[in-house]
Amino acid sequence: MQSCHCVSDFESDTTGWTGFSSCDARRAGCSADCYEAETTAHEQRKDIRSPLQVDARALRDPKFNPDQYVAKILSDATEDDIRDFEVSLRRLKSRASTDLQQNVHQNRTQFIKISKEAEKLKGEMRSLRNLMSELKANTTALRSVSNSNDPPNIDGGFSTGVHKRDKRSSIADRTVLWSTQMQALYKNVEGSQKFLPNQPGRHVVQNAGPWIELDNATYKSRRAMQIFLLNDHLLIASRKKRKAEVPGPGPTPDTRSPATKLVADRCWHLLDVEVVDMAGSGESSGGRNKLAGAIMVRGGGGNESFIYRTEKPEDTEKGSLLLNIRKTVEDLRRNLQSERDATNKAKETINYFASRDPGLLQKTELLETLSDIKDMLIEVDGKQQNLRWVESQMDELDIDIAQQSIEPAVVRIEKLKALAQGMKSNLIAQDFIFFKVEERCGKLAALVTRELVSTHREQKKTKRHVSWLTRLGFEDRAREAYLEARTDIIQRRSRQCIFQGDLHRYIWEISFVYFTIIRNTVSCFQGCFPPPMMSACVKWAKEEVDAFNTILARQLSSTDEGGEVWKQCMDRAKEHSQMLSEVGLDFSSLVGRSVKTSKTGSESQGPIAKEVEPRPP
Repeated sequence: MQSCHCVSDFESDTTGWTGFSSCDARRAGCSADCYEAETTAHEQRKDIRSPLQVDARALRDPKFNPDQYVAKILSDATEDDIRDFEVSLRRLKSRASTDLQQNVHQNRTQFIKISKEAEKLKGEMRSLRNLMSELKANTTALRSVSNSNDPPNIDGGFSTGVHKRDKRSSIADRTVLWSTQMQALYKNVEGSQKFLPNQPGRHVVQNAGPWIELDNATYKSRRAMQIFLLNDHLLIASRKKRKAEVPGPGPTPDTRSPATKLVADRCWHLLDVEVVDMAGSGESSGGRNKLAGAIMVRGGGGNESFIYRTEKPEDTEKGSLLLNIRKTVEDLRRNLQSERDATNKAKETINYFASRDPGLLQKTELLETLSDIKDMLIEVDGKQQNLRWVESQMDELDIDIAQQSIEPAVVRIEKLKALAQGMKSNLIAQDFIFFKVEERCGKLAALVTRELVSTHREQKKTKRHVSWLTRLGFEDRAREAYLEARTDIIQRRSRQCIFQGDLHRYIWEISFVYFTIIRNTVSCFQGCFPPPMMSACVKWAKEEVDAFNTILARQLSSTDEGGEVWKQCMDRAKEHSQMLSEVGLDFSSLVGRSVKTSKTGSESQGPIAKEVEPRPP
């Protein structure tokens, strides 16, 4: 009968199989058959009670129906199975949330890294393009200076340059050479300054010599002209004979002056006109000979066209003029593109910083300097960094705030503030860094304040949160938030005390709640806040004692002063107020000071009124 006894013990065990060994079975007097039966029963019971597993693949199905899934899985489940299934679901949810957060952080980090590399590559390409442009300009200037002959001087009236030796020496200072060219142009071409006011970088590229303006229809000569090519304009000057000067009593006129003078006639911007070679455009042989050395200038504001031909058929000025025009237009377009890129770069900088910090749009003075400070260098730990480094630090700070990594965020803010304070000679960068840091500092302080309010009951966490807010410069906000949270907990706990007919017990509960929380608050405040702030805590404690006195006076207004109930309530309240002496406060003389025995209609509500007060939501 031992086998039957063994089986009955197993069946009566409601906690499940405890794992007997074969030795245990033999010691119990069970036979091998009994032990085998028990083992088989245990395996069957284990299969029946196996916990429900969450099928992650089913949850990923786009057509997943939660109602059908729950009905299928939990149709025969016990309460323990449902509880285990819920725990598994929560564990899966937590793991999915962690994976998602890690993926977001990883993707953001990679995006920031790629953006930095792209910006760096863009800057290097821009620098390379500028260097190539400068190399080409210097090569062109060197080639023009190395010519053995000076440009032709028409009637001794205009020369595009100075002596060959002076040209070679002007490579080091092209600005002086260009200024000399423009002054000579203004002197020898009357009215040229009206078309071409002096500005930095403007200079004469070629004096193309004498030309003849032709009629557009008949190709007949109209008047003598002279063409000047500048780096951005094409100037056409007419050649006119000087009027004979009548001798007078004054000084003798200079007989060496040329017999003709140059008067500015037309001027176009190189990008507004098109210069066309007219060679071979005529049908007849005569027309072809007339236009062999001719060009057509087409365009301008009125879409007009003018034809000019070299004065002598053997002149080579036409070919060199067309070549120089083509090169100058290319350089001009390249320079304009560089200026456009610089403007776009400034706009991109403004848009970049403004999109990341919309508050910059309200800082007009700082916004105007963004294009200037983008490439500004600052010294960080002995290394030169630009403000893109500051942006990368802001990205890291945003990530820390988003992940609620408070300590790394506070350390980073302290580092950036110290960096900005050290920039005494760079006020623009200092204002920029301060603005961006203060904006993140406010967000972080709001986050820590919320945590402080939610965990104000735990002194260790409160001390850590107050320390963070103090390092961020928000110690006043920490003090106010903490004391407001403690006031709220006093009100909520006191409202949970319900009057049930025993006034003495009700006053005991109310006074115990008030003075216990006041004592704990003062104790925590002393350990978490700096000593200079202690006066604010004492003021708060007195206000809470006054609030308790108001409740005490209202509740005792329906009793006789000096009566047994009145005396018991007052004694109990003063007894509980002695708890404040543990934290160095003595408010015993203030307890019950406002209690009055008047029984006016407004003061005779008594305990019953407290009973029907609406409870907070």
